[in-house]
This record gives sequence, C-alpha cells and structure tokens, in this order.
Amino acid sequence: MMHVIEVEKGREATDGRPSVGPTYRSAFAKDGSPPPVPGVDSCWDVFRLSVERCPNNRMLGRREIVDGKPGKYVWMTYKEVYDIVMKIGASIRSLGVEQGGRCGIYGSNCPEWVISLEACNAHGIYCVPLYDTLGAGAVEFILCHSDVQIAFAEEKKIGEVLKTLPSSSKFLKTIVSFGMVTSEQRDEVEKSGLAIYSWDEFLLLGSNQQYDLPMKKKTDTCTIMYTSGTTGDPKGVMISNDSIVTLVAGVDRLLYCVNEQLHEGDVYLSYLPLAHIFDRVIEELFIFHGASIGFWRGDVKLLVEDIGELKPTIFCAVPRVLDRIYTGLQAKISSGGLLKSTLFNIAYKYKFRNMSKGSKHEDAASIFDKVVFNKVKGGLGGRVRIILSGAAPLSTHVEEFLRVVTCSHVLQGYGLTETCAGTFVTLPNNLSMLGTVGPPVPNVDVHLESVPEMNYDALAEVPRGEICVRGNTLFSGYYKREDLTKEVMIDGWFHTGDIGEWQPDGSMKIIDRKKNIFKLSQGEYVAVENLENVYGLVPDIDSIWIYGNSFESFLVAIVNPNKQALEHWAEEKGVRGDFAAICENPKAKEYILGELTKAAKEKKLKGFEFVKAIHLDPEPFDMERDLLTPTYKKKRPQMLKYYQVGSSKKIASFQNVL
Repeated sequence: MMHVIEVEKGREATDGRPSVGPTYRSAFAKDGSPPPVPGVDSCWDVFRLSVERCPNNRMLGRREIVDGKPGKYVWMTYKEVYDIVMKIGASIRSLGVEQGGRCGIYGSNCPEWVISLEACNAHGIYCVPLYDTLGAGAVEFILCHSDVQIAFAEEKKIGEVLKTLPSSSKFLKTIVSFGMVTSEQRDEVEKSGLAIYSWDEFLLLGSNQQYDLPMKKKTDTCTIMYTSGTTGDPKGVMISNDSIVTLVAGVDRLLYCVNEQLHEGDVYLSYLPLAHIFDRVIEELFIFHGASIGFWRGDVKLLVEDIGELKPTIFCAVPRVLDRIYTGLQAKISSGGLLKSTLFNIAYKYKFRNMSKGSKHEDAASIFDKVVFNKVKGGLGGRVRIILSGAAPLSTHVEEFLRVVTCSHVLQGYGLTETCAGTFVTLPNNLSMLGTVGPPVPNVDVHLESVPEMNYDALAEVPRGEICVRGNTLFSGYYKREDLTKEVMIDGWFHTGDIGEWQPDGSMKIIDRKKNIFKLSQGEYVAVENLENVYGLVPDIDSIWIYGNSFESFLVAIVNPNKQALEHWAEEKGVRGDFAAICENPKAKEYILGELTKAAKEKKLKGFEFVKAIHLDPEPFDMERDLLTPTYKKKRPQMLKYYQVGSSKKIASFQNVL
C-alpha cells in the first residue's frame, strides 16, 4: 500500500476481543508524526504568532453594505483584530470569568464570532459553540450542561437565548450581542437577573482594567464542542489545545508533501458553521499561515454572489452544497443546446480519459480548460485551487464530475469531532481514490477491528472492519459523561463506529456503519447504510431511508425522488399533476421501486436486502423536521417516529409496512 506504512502487526481475536488488522500511518510520516511548530502550544499561540509575524495582513473581512446593497469586502488586519480581542478579553475577565470558565458563542459565522473565540483562547476560557442549526431545546441543554457563564450571540439569535431562561440562569449571567440590543430584550434579561450588552457597550466594559494572560498548557481544554448526535442528547466533546495544534501541523505537512502548501495570499470563504469542527480547524489553519478569511452574508441563496466577490482560493463544502453545484451545472449543460452540450461531452471524456491515465488535472486538457471548463471555475470566483468535501460522503459521480470540470483539486476528507476533524483525506491528482476518503493524515495511526456479527474481518485478504484511530488529535473525553467515553476509547484507540475497507493503495473506503444493523423476522442481519449506499446510486432518487425490524421479513423505504428525473418520466408517461401529485401516483411508485430492484440485481444483493415497498416524499429530508443532523446524517429514530406517527396522513398507504 504505497500511501501508508505499517507500524504494528495485526493480532488474532483473544479474551473475547475481536481481531485487529495491522496499524498504518501516512507515508508522509514515515519518520514519525510531524511535531507542532516550536512555541505553538495553544490555539492562542497560533493567532498571537501570526499577529507578530504579519500584523498588516488582511485577516477578517465582511461585505460592506452601501445604500442597502452589498459592496466589496472590507478587511481588518491581524493587528486590528488583536486589539479588539484584547478589549473583549478584558471585558470578559471584568465580569469574573476566569481561566477554565465557559463562554457560549451562538450565531452564523462573522468576524465577531472569531474575535469572541480568540478572546476565550487568550484567557484560557472554554469556548462552547451553540448550534445555529438546532432549536432552543438543544441550546438550553448545552448552556445548562456545560455551565456557560457568558454567551455571545448574533442579534437575531438573542431571542433563542432568552427562551432558555430561567433554566440556563443558574450559571449564565451575561449575554453579549454581536450587534445591538432592543429595549424589550434588555427588560426581559434584567427581569431574570442577568446583564445584556451590545457589542459596542461590551468593548468598553473592561477598558480601564489590565489583565495578565494566564499560562496555557497543551493539555488544557480549549473548546467543548457538542455533537448533534443521531440519538439522545448532544455529547460535549472536550478538545484540547494539543488536538488542534497537532492537527494543524499534520495537515501542514500533508499540503507541503503534495506541493499545495498554504501561504499568506490564500483566501477562505467562511460559511460552514464554526460550531462544527470541520470549519473550526480550517480557519485555525488559515490563521496559522496569516491568510485571509472572508465571511458570507448568512444566506445560502446569496452564497454564489459572495464567492464571486471574495474569489476564494480554497473552498470547503459539505456534499449537499456540491450536489447543488453539480445539479446546477447539469441543468445548464442540458439547456445550452446541442452544439454546446456536444462540445462539453467531448471535452469531458477527453480530459477524464487523460486523468485516468495519470495526467495531472492541469495538464490533462489545457485547451479545453480555457475554452470549456474555465467558465465553471469562474463560477467559483476564478481562483479556487482546492475544493475539500467533508462531514458526509460525497457521491462518486459528483466527485468525478467536479474533479474534471472545476480546474482544481477536489479532495474528500473524513473525520469526526472526536478526532478533531482530520483523519483521512484523498490526495491531489489521484483519480484512483475516487469513492474513497484517501489515506490517513500524517498525525494519526489507524487500524481496523473486526466486527464478526457483520462478517467484517480486519485480517482478511480485503481487510474490512471498524475504523479505530490513535494519536494526539483525539478528544479528551465527553464532558460529564465518562461512561460514554469508556465505550469508545479502549486502550488509547478511538472506535469511530464506521466500517472501512482498506484499498490496495492505502486509501480508506467507508462502506457501512457499525450501529445501523438490525435483524429481520427470519433471522437475517441487515447492514442498512451499506444498502442505502447501493440504492443511492440510482440516478432517479436523491436520498433514501431504509427500515426494517425483527417483526417483519422484508425492507421498506422512504425515497426522495429526483424532481427533474421524475417529472421527465411523468411527461413521457402522460402522468399529470405537480411534483407532489406525481409522488402520490401508484405508477410513479412502481417505476421507482423497479429502478431500485434493478440496482439490487446489478449489485447482486441477497433476496432479503431487496426493498419491497416504498413511499415517495417530495420534501427532501431536512433539519426543520428533525430528520437530519447539522452534518446531514439521518436521525433514524426521529425518521421512524415522523413517518410512522407524525405524518400518518401523508403515508396512509405506507402505514401497514412501517
């Protein structure tokens, strides 16, 4: 396996413990994991050293609004941000919040978010992000569970914080707005015995006081980041300074080894939630290099316009965003007329063929890049050189398409909050890694552990098993939940719950989820995520949720059909009505079920793995109905409850099989 090196042998099953495969490490770390940069012991050092090294570099930017219209990006330098951070830090300390205290931050990404974060880093205060995508119930839980003393919030989120009173007021004493505070909000807060400040008021609160910055150790917790979780209450993942600075050093080594290192001139668009580890560590990496971070306006409909104005060089995305880009490009190609679509298809096939033979993307079809694909690159601002997808699996056909047409490296990564995001990432100009998450990053060790009940063997010729990770990037534990920590941390190895398969080149393919397994009435076990991946390849559907239980002998599914594909089928078959009406039509259900059955036969699924009944839901699975986590993972218990009870009228015809 060319991209990894073996550092420990595997072992057979012993004492009731399953067998484990060999331990592998990135080939870029053959002499050991890259050490953190000297003098960088904490997240505060990452920022502080960049301020010292390049004080006049552009750091944080937002679009200026002139006469109600968005203008150019206006920037604060590293030194200007530092000066505000010191004022905010002094104001926090003036309220009696000391090192080890808790500070909540709630809202869309903006300069004030990062400034509040750095003020926490300066004084060793735990930053506790509050989920922008979850309701007041989760916000209240996190505030109370983590003992937050002071909460920063964007203007439009203050009402959500107020809903948590009086429960949260046991520890919460101060609310700070990123903007203004209304008189009504001030009255409501003061009735609860709390204080509330506008951003400008808070800047002045500690202006007459001086506070020495405390010593910070690598092992100190810098953030408690709550994972949304597919079941139960959110879990508070304690992430240390060491986790983040180790990851930054590892990713930096990786980018250096593939000749794509970051530099001061790089620009990043901040729109993925800072409350999630993916965006948080990317922004730490940019700050480490003294590069620039520009913020979106908080509206997904305006995202493309913000990209065009900012012209980022690195673009990070979750698959749902890239799926939208893919769908939009496909629609443009199909509506562009025969000549344009023919030229595009010729260019695509030519470039893909050359890339398959080993050509770098920039050399595979330079003329077609200028004539055809440059327009796609222009749609992303014209300067993007790396597109990184994370948080959920990216469909192989979307990844392949974007690798060819965007004139940039399209990389897919894998990681969890508990592993500080980065664990695996594909490498540039390696088309063979399509459909995988690449080899390990240079700062972790990885092995597979066999899962006998699912017939996954880590010592087989094709090694498959639960992905386990070891290294300094790992979390310190779940806050106040040592019991849950012990379940996943065994002998220094974090058990991810994801099933992986090593590829011959040392990259990892995610094939299943350990916990998503159930038994049908005839005693057959079903690994549902694996099946959803198979059925998800059907081009006529966007998403599928498969369900079964031990009282039934067959599987059923809720399907989100692809609107364009189903409406095209309906037009051909003379089926009338809007999209919702087509989804209710028995002929449409029969058609989609037939397509699923075809896929099952092609992939040689077993008879009990065939889906036997479906319901077509025209509404995509979403967070508003509590069906998805903020990282677009299915919340299976909530899905069962919604489709079985909460939406009985919509699926009356489906009720007998749920």
